[in-house]
Amino acid sequence: MKYKKIMETKIKKQTEYNSKSQKRIERIKKFRIMPLFLFSILLFSSQVILAHCDSYDGPVIKDAYKALETNNVNLVLKWVSVKQEEEIISLFNNTYKLKKGDKEIYEIVEKHFFETLVRLHRETEGAPYTGLKQAGSTKKIIQMSDNAIKSGSIDDLLVKLNNHIGNVLREKYEKVLELEKVKNESIEKGREYVEAYVDYTHTLEAIHDILEHGSGHSGHEH
Repeated sequence: MKYKKIMETKIKKQTEYNSKSQKRIERIKKFRIMPLFLFSILLFSSQVILAHCDSYDGPVIKDAYKALETNNVNLVLKWVSVKQEEEIISLFNNTYKLKKGDKEIYEIVEKHFFETLVRLHRETEGAPYTGLKQAGSTKKIIQMSDNAIKSGSIDDLLVKLNNHIGNVLREKYEKVLELEKVKNESIEKGREYVEAYVDYTHTLEAIHDILEHGSGHSGHEH
């Protein structure tokens, strides 16, 4: 009898806690301006994994195509770490050698190169590799962030986001824009660009998802 009362009390407290938590989530969803503490949790949470570098129209594969077209492996080395360079350079050279050979064989080898490059890049982010994604699968918010870099203006994007985080986004964007000009001058500058680029795009995607799904959204598919 005593055990039954204890369990009933625990269940009641848990129900009340769940009810309060749900009400808090609903209030957050109604906010049009993201609170600073929520934004900070989002940025520094290691559970949130964001990116679009595994799609065929993403920046990693685009650089990979360009590298194979020009026989310049340096164009992709910025996407991997120093420790990963040797593996990528070796695979790149073997892939390029087959470029003018049998078309079907080259397509298989080329895809393996793309997969390896993306997988290693994902490792640098501490994120799992889940395969290459089709072109066009990138979220709209990330397409907008990429277009902002290409066009040289982030104004159109900022007006669609809240004023509270506008200054933070502008700072990240301007850093990417400056590094965009020198990213291919050296591997070191390229990696500096990648770090800023990833920070910029991940921030935008995080903001989009937290407003769309609420604070209970704890993970994302890459």
